[in-house]
Amino acid sequence: MDARQVRILPATEQDAGEILTVQRAAYLAEAQLYGDPFLPPLVETCRQVREALRGDGLALKAMLGTRLVGAVRARFSGRTCLIGRLAVAPDVQGRGIGRRLIGAVEERAAGRADECVLVTGHLSEGNLRLGRRLGYREGRRERVAAHLTFVHLRKPLPPPA
Repeated sequence: MDARQVRILPATEQDAGEILTVQRAAYLAEAQLYGDPFLPPLVETCRQVREALRGDGLALKAMLGTRLVGAVRARFSGRTCLIGRLAVAPDVQGRGIGRRLIGAVEERAAGRADECVLVTGHLSEGNLRLGRRLGYREGRRERVAAHLTFVHLRKPLPPPA
């Protein structure tokens, strides 16, 4: 499978069930890493996903043929695009799908936001590496639990052409 075979499309409410399935599969490794089976992406309900997709943020899906293999959501806070819930099906991770999803969010956020922010856990080395490769720099750390510190990665967006 080549990441170029994957189509990045807007996600709709009808995608909520498939997105939740991929999200739960993708975040299981994070739950094991942090020893926490109650990470928000794992306990989110289909109704909550549907409501998030209905909002005014960005929601994208990665399609390989007819299969949904990844998704990402972003919301805006002032001129900042907050990227979250990046999920790629475990059997196709490491093939550029996450990179393409983030790039698509950045493209769509240009003009509406001055920067993008990714938040990941301090032990999530793969996520931290991906962010750094995409030009994100650590902004701050936020301890949210005894076992978890969020790392906020920031990237300025170019002004609209």
